Amino acid sequence: MKTGYRLASLTALFLPLLLSGCFILSTTRRLPVPKAPAIVQTVTPEELVAQLNQRWTSLNSLTASVEIQASQLKTNEGMAKDYTTFRGQIMMRKPEMLRVYGRLPVIGSEMFDMVSDGKHFTMYIPHYNKVYKGSNMVRKKSASLVENMRPGFFLDAMVVRGLEPDDLYSVTSVTVTVEDAAKKHFLLVPEYILNVGRRKGGSQQLVTLREITFHRDDLLPYQEDVYDSDGNLETQVFYAGYADFDSTRFPSTITIRRPLEESQIVLTVDKVSENQTLPDDQFVINNIPPGTPIQDLQ
Repeated sequence: MKTGYRLASLTALFLPLLLSGCFILSTTRRLPVPKAPAIVQTVTPEELVAQLNQRWTSLNSLTASVEIQASQLKTNEGMAKDYTTFRGQIMMRKPEMLRVYGRLPVIGSEMFDMVSDGKHFTMYIPHYNKVYKGSNMVRKKSASLVENMRPGFFLDAMVVRGLEPDDLYSVTSVTVTVEDAAKKHFLLVPEYILNVGRRKGGSQQLVTLREITFHRDDLLPYQEDVYDSDGNLETQVFYAGYADFDSTRFPSTITIRRPLEESQIVLTVDKVSENQTLPDDQFVINNIPPGTPIQDLQ
């Protein structure tokens, strides 16, 4: 009886304190205060899209000298296989002409050469004495990183495209907190997220095509997620280290991730030139020896 009486008495004592927010056993902790950026720009959704479209419209061609580092990821095993970094060059001309070639480390001879007309591609690998041909986008996943490397995701990565006339869009504003490990503090990063989609024929369903993240200190894109027709995340592109190249602001690092194929390509940009004349013969491989075996890829 006495025990029950004491419990009832304690409950009667602490219940009003709990309800009033004056719980006497509470403690106070100091939390890190995130640092806000010095500049946070505000634009309307229409202005954000107009800026993106203007950038895309003003670009006719692009040439970039890069270092390329490719990795095969094994996400479920927590493993990654990194390949040796090599030098390369990327050329693109609107609407969808592309050439990417790489050189072997140290000796500098040709490693591979890939060209595309926007729908189909050809890739020549002298070391293997082999030619690959196929669709711009991967339709059947291969266990080989080389066979999954297609021009389509280079086109998606080098420049964020403007919107098509049939595209629908929405813009949301968020602020994320990121850790600056070097300086041991947290940063507030205000962002605009531009969602681009199209209405599915004969329905009210909106199919997401892309999500583009802009930082609000400079209103430049820092991430683009590209989705396939089934709504799967097909390509992720991360842009970092914007710098001045040939009188234009361009990311010095571009990371391309392909979640479905578990691969990643990191481009470290050394030089960029825009709107140079790139004739048709720049997108043709002329040194393939007659009789070289050809493998068709899906």
